[in-house]
Amino acid sequence: MTHKTKNNFVSNVVIAIAIAALTYSLWAVLNRPEHEPLWSGKIPGFSFSPMRMNNDPNKNLFPTVEEIDADLAILEDKCHAVRTYTMEGTLTEIPALAEKRGLNVVLGAWISADMERNRREIQAVIGVARKHRNVVKVIVGNETLLRADIPKAQIMAYLDEVRRKLNVPVSTAEPWHIWIQYPELADHVDFIAVHLLPYWEGIDVDQAVKYSVECYEILKKAFPKKPIVISEIGWPSNGRIRRAAEPGVANQAGFLRRFVDLAAKEKYSYFIMEAFDQPWKAKAEGAVGAYWGIYDVNRQPKFSLTEPVVNIPGWPLLAGLSIVISVLTLSMMLVDSKRLKSRGRGFLAIIAYAAATMAVWVVYSYTRQYLSIPSLVVGVLLVIGMAGVIMVLLAEAHEWAEAIWVDGRMRDYKPEEVKEPFSPMVSIHIPTYNEPPDMMFETLDALSRLDYPDFEVIVMDNNTKDADMWEPVSEYCKKLGPRFRFFHVNPLAGFKAGALNYALKQTHPKAKVVAVIDSDYVVNSQWLRDLVPAFRSPQIAIVQAPQDYRDSKANIFKSMCYYEYKGFFHIGMMTRNERNAIIQHGTMTMVRRVSLEEVGGWAEWCITEDAELGLRIFNAGYEAIYTPRSYGKGFMPDTFDDYKKQRFRWAYGSVQIMKKHFRVLLGKEGQLSLGQRYHFSAGWLPWIADSINLVFNLLALGWSVAMIVAPEYFDPPLVIFSTLPLSFFVFKAAKLFYLYHYLMGVPILQTGASALAGLSLSHVIGRAILKGVFTKNMGFYRTPKMASSHGLIQALGSAREEMLFMIALWLSAACIGLGTEIESPDIYLWVIVLLIQSVPYCAGVITSIVSTLSSPRPVAMEKDHM
Repeated sequence: MTHKTKNNFVSNVVIAIAIAALTYSLWAVLNRPEHEPLWSGKIPGFSFSPMRMNNDPNKNLFPTVEEIDADLAILEDKCHAVRTYTMEGTLTEIPALAEKRGLNVVLGAWISADMERNRREIQAVIGVARKHRNVVKVIVGNETLLRADIPKAQIMAYLDEVRRKLNVPVSTAEPWHIWIQYPELADHVDFIAVHLLPYWEGIDVDQAVKYSVECYEILKKAFPKKPIVISEIGWPSNGRIRRAAEPGVANQAGFLRRFVDLAAKEKYSYFIMEAFDQPWKAKAEGAVGAYWGIYDVNRQPKFSLTEPVVNIPGWPLLAGLSIVISVLTLSMMLVDSKRLKSRGRGFLAIIAYAAATMAVWVVYSYTRQYLSIPSLVVGVLLVIGMAGVIMVLLAEAHEWAEAIWVDGRMRDYKPEEVKEPFSPMVSIHIPTYNEPPDMMFETLDALSRLDYPDFEVIVMDNNTKDADMWEPVSEYCKKLGPRFRFFHVNPLAGFKAGALNYALKQTHPKAKVVAVIDSDYVVNSQWLRDLVPAFRSPQIAIVQAPQDYRDSKANIFKSMCYYEYKGFFHIGMMTRNERNAIIQHGTMTMVRRVSLEEVGGWAEWCITEDAELGLRIFNAGYEAIYTPRSYGKGFMPDTFDDYKKQRFRWAYGSVQIMKKHFRVLLGKEGQLSLGQRYHFSAGWLPWIADSINLVFNLLALGWSVAMIVAPEYFDPPLVIFSTLPLSFFVFKAAKLFYLYHYLMGVPILQTGASALAGLSLSHVIGRAILKGVFTKNMGFYRTPKMASSHGLIQALGSAREEMLFMIALWLSAACIGLGTEIESPDIYLWVIVLLIQSVPYCAGVITSIVSTLSSPRPVAMEKDHM
């Protein structure tokens, strides 16, 4: 172990321990024990619905008598009475079973809009109450007026009937404000049965007990001659935040223990809402309806009645799990990162620990819910999506760290350091199709000025039908001398790769290096003299210079595109070069001829034949050199439509490569190093993320429509799943602005413009990836050179899909935000998510409009000053 390796190991261990301690401390702070009053002795009663996971009274699926009795056995030493709600099925056996356990019963009859059922309920409650002496009160109807199931007069008639036929006190149960709204209701009851559920009113848990007492006092003043029974009081342990009211085990425990303590002093008659969780209620009340029990559906207590309250009792295990995952993740991220400085290692550690902690928290929170088969499937899909987002985030963080915090570059190529002459023959290939002759003349003139002793130029025109386009170029090559040869073949299969393979067959036998440039590139005269010497090493098979452009100042659109392109060649390619994992490009590239022929030439099945060739050459064990210095400049796409089509081809081609070389990328065959496999896989992850994002947006729109049309059945996605994409968006924006502005020195305005251009491509990249997954091949799209710009209508037509998505997301956000009573942060966050998701589509529309603002103007040929 070298001294530097030892120092790096020590640094990694120290950083890991420090961040682990911070992570553990964060879990500890968020789960610090809260001391609440003790809950000891028996309480007056519990709301009692003995439903199990597979029960649903709406489907006539009731627990067995044995299950009911087992539940009563749990409660018999904890309360004096239980309150029931309906007289259906086996629930009519509760009084008899409770009597054996020494428990009193407040018997309930369910009143709804179904008049026949109401009659059955009333007859049953009267019959059972007369039969069992432990039925001490009867409640006819539960929040019937709140739901507006029947008219007020009808519930009063039911109450009068039951009171006449029974000798026990009778009432109906409603929230406190319903009693105030209908004071005449008190004339038809023997006591006030009130529901005090401050969660539903959005009251903060710390104020909830006080608020409940205030409501109780209002009722006392309004009905001084009527006894008051708090027929429901409680707090949910899970579910949606409702204004200031936040569900949670700790909040449930705190609220109930405080209330029980106060109620004992004030001698309130009350029933805790409720004994056992009721998963079936989620369909009617939303997710929160399932979580009001002090026991979960498996009959396990949720919190201690006497010990300090902790939000997540098992948090040390979760903290430990997040630390283990973080350490494993960080270890993988630091493989082959010897030159990464401590600051970079610390940055990656923070990201790894934050991502792992969030993942553990999300999975834990989701698994605390009662999951049906559909919700389980949705959960699995969301977790897979979350894992994908985290993978992309980690890859982006890794590139960020290696772009800034490295101790020099190991594989920098500096032409000025080459002392010995080395000038093998180079064959320069220019594939063309339907190119403007004047532009070609510029390209050929620049090549004629190359300061290099031994080279040839092969112009390979394939499939151009208009002789006025290719014949002038053929004649111009003849004027430039025997070094310049022109070929025209029509028809010729294989697109650009077919043309390059044809040119390879025409290459001079003496040529050792094949160079390729696009037809619009004006090269620096030192290009070959500076870069060919890199081939002195027999392991070097590729020498790549960056793509660069000479029309960046032609208009605003091209300026935006220029900086968007520049980021990859001055950040991504630099970090890839350190692990011999660059993406080869079909222009400004040189390939050792023998290596090119050894791997079988250019792949005519792939529309990104350049990147595919580079992967095969790496897999054969060769190396590449990349220099960020510009040695040639071409033209950028002139319209947004062409800009999109170019990126579509690149993204589609990447899927072709991944499908073809899947086993190679997994390391099952070939000679790719771990670093090469990482960069080829991680480099395409952001594009894969765009495709997943496209699917997500389609599902988000569908879900939003469901929320608008049927809000009673569709809640917004849980906040835990909205937080991650929002965090990722902020992280990517921060990375882009930091690297572009501080590393490359791009002004803030241009940085923002390049971000806009990059975002505008998200939709087309997503489409290309999805099409690549489900199809095998597509036609090659050539990027037109010096084309006319589009008018406004045509430009909007080019961005029609983006515009439709943007409008749909905006309308969804508006309808949910303005048309829904926003009582939960989940809804706020979902509206924000919809608006954030619309940003790339909005960027597409804006970029398309910007591309119409000015036509491309002629660009003076740049000679040797690049």
